[in-house]
Amino acid sequence: MPRPVRTATAMLQHYAESHRDRRNIATHLVGVPLMVFGAGVLLARPALQVGSASLTPAWLAFPLAAAWYLTRGHFGLGLAASVAVALLLALGQPLGAAGTAAWLTWGVGALAAGWVVKLLGHYYEGRRAPRHGGAAALLVGPMFVVLELLAGIGLFRRLMDEIEHHAGPTHVRDLAHPLPH
Repeated sequence: MPRPVRTATAMLQHYAESHRDRRNIATHLVGVPLMVFGAGVLLARPALQVGSASLTPAWLAFPLAAAWYLTRGHFGLGLAASVAVALLLALGQPLGAAGTAAWLTWGVGALAAGWVVKLLGHYYEGRRAPRHGGAAALLVGPMFVVLELLAGIGLFRRLMDEIEHHAGPTHVRDLAHPLPH
C-alpha cells in the first residue's frame, strides 16, 4: 500500500523540531545553499549538448525536485523553493565545464563547507541533525531555508505560526547548560 504524501507543513514541523536555536537556523541559511550549490557543481558533469543547451544530471534531476516541491500542498512555497534550487544549480553549471580539479574542488568544497556550517549550527542547537528521512529529507532543508527567508520579509506567516505551534518558538540556547537527555 503506498504511503500517503506528507505535506510541506508536516515535514517542516518535523524538521523544525531540531532547528529551534536561532544560531542553528542562521547557519542553515548559509550551509544549505552551499550544499545545494556544491551538488549542482558535481551534477554539472557529464554534459550532453542538445542544440545550444547543455543537458546535465543536475537539469535531469531538477524537474523531479521541482515536482516534489510543487506537490507538497503549499504551491507558493514549492514554487519559491524550486526557483531557489534552480538558481543555485544554474550558478554551479559553468564549473562543470571547468577543468576536473576546479570542478571537484568547487563541488566537494562547497558541499563540505556547507556541511561544516550546518554541523556548527547543531552544536548551538545542542543535538545532532536527524539522520533519517531518505531522499525527501534532502529536499526539506532547502524548503526550510526558503521559508525562513520569506517569513523574514513577512510572507507565509500562517505557515510559520503552524510550525511554531508544533515545534515551539525559536530561542538562543545557553551553551553553559546542556540539554537534558
